Amino acid sequence: MIEDFVLRALGGGIGAAIAAGPVGCFVVWRRMAYFGTALAHAVLLGVALGFLLEIEPIVAVFAICLLLAVCLLLLERQRVISVDALLGVLAHAVFAAGLVVVAFMERVRVDLIGYLFGDILSVGVVDLWLIFGTAAVVSAALAWQWSNLLAVALNQDLAAAEGVPVERIRFLFLFLLAAVIAVGMKIVGMLLVVALVIVPAAAARRMVATPEQMAAASTAIGIASVVAGLFASLLWDIPAGPAIVLMASGIFAASLLIPVRGQSRGEG
Repeated sequence: MIEDFVLRALGGGIGAAIAAGPVGCFVVWRRMAYFGTALAHAVLLGVALGFLLEIEPIVAVFAICLLLAVCLLLLERQRVISVDALLGVLAHAVFAAGLVVVAFMERVRVDLIGYLFGDILSVGVVDLWLIFGTAAVVSAALAWQWSNLLAVALNQDLAAAEGVPVERIRFLFLFLLAAVIAVGMKIVGMLLVVALVIVPAAAARRMVATPEQMAAASTAIGIASVVAGLFASLLWDIPAGPAIVLMASGIFAASLLIPVRGQSRGEG
């Protein structure tokens, strides 16, 4: 008999993988891994503010990640400082702000290890509703704007010339990425959440011939990594979050032995 907390952990991990799989493909295609890392650094600040304001941490994390994403989107338009420098500054600034806020929370104990590396075994019923609700919204948005998202990932200038609302599509993508990071931090933690997004997508890239196949394969690899990593953590008493990422990384390493099939890359 499998314990209820294990079933909830499995459900939460699978839900996060469903949300992260297709979004991770766009992160890989657009070479935005460091952008995702910058958003992940905002998790700690979101968690701290969530405790201070007495609201659900996942909701606070999503709000902070989305705010940071909008700031980055606006700051990208200036030409004084390079985008990678901006990402570095903002990522470390929000992380430092999170640490400072936590330091002032003397009456509230925050499990930093759990938020840094995830605590999938503590997933509750409310978490499941939030995770699968997010997965449903992300999936619906991707299905609704798939062709436009793909066009922008391929070539922003060409997409704009064809009448695609590039700025709105970019904001939609950042909204989806922020949502995925918010729910993923419960599964693998802020330090590893970007890996849950990009590693399955990077592994799937060599196995398929079309963008749609890559999105499906990325989701499947994410789910397999969650299931294998969770049971490995229970079997060998190792941290579940790192175990999940290691399983995904192992699949990625194996994918390097597979000849590249067709053209599943969406990057320009």
